[in-house]
Amino acid sequence: MILTAIVVLVFAKYLNWSKEVTGSLLLVAVLSNSSIAGIPLISMYIGEKAIPYVIIYDQLGTFIALATYGTLITALYTDNKKTTPRIIVRKVLTFPPFLSLIIAFCFLGVDFPPLLTSILKDFSVTLIPVALVAVGLQLKLKLPKSDLQPLSIALLIKLIIGPIIAYIFAVILGWQHTLASDVSILEAGMSPMITAGAIAAMVGLAPRLSTAIVGYGIVVSFLTTYVISRIL
Repeated sequence: MILTAIVVLVFAKYLNWSKEVTGSLLLVAVLSNSSIAGIPLISMYIGEKAIPYVIIYDQLGTFIALATYGTLITALYTDNKKTTPRIIVRKVLTFPPFLSLIIAFCFLGVDFPPLLTSILKDFSVTLIPVALVAVGLQLKLKLPKSDLQPLSIALLIKLIIGPIIAYIFAVILGWQHTLASDVSILEAGMSPMITAGAIAAMVGLAPRLSTAIVGYGIVVSFLTTYVISRIL
């Protein structure tokens, strides 16, 4: 994620993108849809045995990155002139997903009543369709020409350059052709995170572009992740 963020900054400087567009891509071209898309796709490509690795990648990787890196980017790239290190730290520590993660850690190993567990599971299965419908309702098929360049580059970085970087690291460290590395490479090539797109739109970081990158990224990722899975 660090390297893909650097790639975004290089493109932003070379192509003279605005602060809003740069901030948008630093969110949606870096953070992966590691659970909503990752769980069903990787389960289909590799099997149920990969799910524990997906959960670790999502909860201890992407999720923490969203709560820390994502909050930092929104604080730095919005036009809030009152942003200070103290405000950034407070935003990170009070970010609802981050608080939820801390609460979840506190309840590790705790058995809940079967009725409560059943209710929570029923709620959880609604996450994917609701999130996809929410993105689809905001997606505009016709975009201005000014958005096409950053849209194309964002998809290139997220769906192709990201997994290539992950694969290079796996080769350098001698981890290739293992279940953990295969999951990591596929996750690096997943579509842009829906929550990252929602946050970008909410704080005014090129809302139309952010939504388009997430929406088109989901569609294109079905093809690119399949190709990656066949290569692995």
